[in-house]
Amino acid sequence: MNYDFETVIDRRHSDSLKWYVKENELPMWVADMDFLAAPEIREALRDRLDHGVFGYSVIPDRWYDSVTGWWRQRHGFELSRDWLIFCTGVVPAISSSVRKLSTPAENVLIQTPVYNIFFNSILNNGRNVLESPLCYRDGEYSVDFEDLEKKLSLPQTTLMILCNPHNPVGKIWDRETLARLGHLCRIHGVTVISDEIHCDITEPGKEYVPFASVNEECRDISVSCMAPTKAFNIAGLQTAVVSVPNPHLRAKINRALNTDEVAEPNAFAVAAAIAAFTKGAGWLDALREHIHKNRVTACEFMKNKIPCIKPVPAEATYLMWLDCRDICEDASVFQAYLREKTGLYVTEGCEYGEAGRSFLRLNIACPTATLVDGLSRLENGARMFLQKAGRTL
Repeated sequence: MNYDFETVIDRRHSDSLKWYVKENELPMWVADMDFLAAPEIREALRDRLDHGVFGYSVIPDRWYDSVTGWWRQRHGFELSRDWLIFCTGVVPAISSSVRKLSTPAENVLIQTPVYNIFFNSILNNGRNVLESPLCYRDGEYSVDFEDLEKKLSLPQTTLMILCNPHNPVGKIWDRETLARLGHLCRIHGVTVISDEIHCDITEPGKEYVPFASVNEECRDISVSCMAPTKAFNIAGLQTAVVSVPNPHLRAKINRALNTDEVAEPNAFAVAAAIAAFTKGAGWLDALREHIHKNRVTACEFMKNKIPCIKPVPAEATYLMWLDCRDICEDASVFQAYLREKTGLYVTEGCEYGEAGRSFLRLNIACPTATLVDGLSRLENGARMFLQKAGRTL
């Protein structure tokens, strides 16, 4: 089947968070795609809507089968049905897990620059954010294991939130890296919450490694948070999966999610997830090709027309992490200028920790016409910004 990723959908005045902007602005910030959901998902939702009764829902066997089948076929990992718990979202799952698996004033370690909501899940619950910045050398990110072990060994560090694949840098962590990380966490008594929401949006030919699949050490200390929402653009339907192989750990997480009342589905959440995991593979593969094409287009555009902005090579997500150090050290200044002068709305890198101070994050999950518009605005904004400082592109 041919899927359409080129039609521009008017999302203004639709109560969209992403598009709640001024008429002249082009939002390319929050991780939300500008495409219709897969027709297979929309058909399943129509069927559910046509039933006409929207009472309380249970989690049927079909949901468990769809999740285990997807991970078996798509990622080569055999999930046990017993490991799985429904949750209304990855962020609620992370926040509940932080509350259950740590106590106030303890350290929760994150590897920055990283998804900004991790900070909220930690700080809003009275825990300490402990940053272990990733190494950034020659345009590539890696784990600073010396710093990581030093901070994991602190008595107050009891929990780590892993981003796998990593948002915003687009890194797929390999099996060796994850094994080493898992070993350090185990010997220092640190539980790992692995946010794997971006796992299905990889570059064609690339595959992510589920943290719990690496070995028994990783499996025994892991709480994996997964969802169809990012890959299939259905975040507003509030549907996610928490996988916890360790039965003692699973009992705690199950209690946490139910105590926080985030373990019950709305009337459409289950139907959408089942359709995505059982019928969405073709649409997803076509999406990945389109995002790859957009990434190549954007990289070539910046290389030829905005060489002072250097995109970090990415293996996953539909986000681009842009190194703006040749424009200014504090990219938040450039970000604000772009929005004011050109209407291009991207995310300032400092939202992802101090290690992101000189970067911007750009969402390329959009039709080609929208991407070209955004890149043109980026070029014009960069030219004007540099001219103001007496410099040229």
